[in-house]
Amino acid sequence: MKVFIIAGEPSGDKLGGALMQGLKAQVPEVSFEGIGGERMLEEGLQSLFPMDEISIMGITEILRNYGALKARIRQTADAVVAAKPDVLITVDLPEFSLRVAKLVKEKSDIRTVHYVAPTVWAWRPGRAAKMAKHIDQVLALLPFEPPYMEAAGMRCDFVGHPVVTDPQASQSDEAEFRLRHDIGDAPLCLILPGSRRSEVSRLGPVFGEALGQLKEQRPELRYVLPMAAPVAELVKETVKGWPVTPILLDPREQGEAGKAEKRAAFAAADVALAASGTVALELAAASTPMVIAYDMGWLSRQIIGRLMLVDSVNLVNLVTDSRTVPEYIGDDCRPGPIADAVLRVLDAPQDQTRAMQQTMELLGKGGEAPGMRAAEAVLAGLREC
Repeated sequence: MKVFIIAGEPSGDKLGGALMQGLKAQVPEVSFEGIGGERMLEEGLQSLFPMDEISIMGITEILRNYGALKARIRQTADAVVAAKPDVLITVDLPEFSLRVAKLVKEKSDIRTVHYVAPTVWAWRPGRAAKMAKHIDQVLALLPFEPPYMEAAGMRCDFVGHPVVTDPQASQSDEAEFRLRHDIGDAPLCLILPGSRRSEVSRLGPVFGEALGQLKEQRPELRYVLPMAAPVAELVKETVKGWPVTPILLDPREQGEAGKAEKRAAFAAADVALAASGTVALELAAASTPMVIAYDMGWLSRQIIGRLMLVDSVNLVNLVTDSRTVPEYIGDDCRPGPIADAVLRVLDAPQDQTRAMQQTMELLGKGGEAPGMRAAEAVLAGLREC
């Protein structure tokens, strides 16, 4: 069996590596060509070129590198057609992957599988119909996604979310973290202001004011902030103006130990104040109740607000079809309501705790690993065609 597999960013490389591992377990003679990073290379991939050449995000950056990206898209599509694989698997990064799949379909009948369904349930539903012209099968991370893809004419298999296999801190890790940072039995608030400069710059002042109100009402509350490496220096500058002094965890200084320290912080926290995003599932996996806040520029707020099809952006709320996680988005992203919500969740986390547990179960916790399920779905699709 020959597989051509493409990933363009670390999260996709993780998914791709697990899928390759699953395929190897079921088809010992499988071989791989494509583009990937460290995880996929460990599973036997020889990358056509370094993955980071296509790890480009944002309209401005894509336009700046458009010529080089277009050349890589054509080079990759030509390599797929020349390799004549049994299947082309593209992992996320739709700006690159779906263009490659389109060119491949124009020149061949190679089966195409896209791993990670686009969020057509949230906005731009027309993307599913466009994909269906050159994608045969979709592997979905969320249990409610298959009907959207199937309605557009593609096979779609829910294979589980990788968060269910992520390592978690133990009770002893949590206790050692509290001891190491002299927290004792004090309530602990986890602060997660985002991993992009724009997020930290916009949310930093709002979070700071909210924390000031929390300090007045709960002076015993302690704070910890695991920084994202790309914005660590900006975060350090931002918190200097805050009325509280959080424990800062810098991943640049600790390597693997830093990842363990972050997991321990998630487990030790009684409540989290976080920017909107996939971190919600990390918090749910750690059973850490949360309040979500997010804001963006005026133009983005107007455009996205008009395009949104759902009344929540939090995956715990969406997966469980509940609204137990408080969200303060756009105009609602204000210090007073955010601080009040943190206190409510801190005092009564039970409903959210149940919703987080249900979320993990619905995403596949306790079942077969997502990588193995993805491999089985790919093989089932090949047998059908």
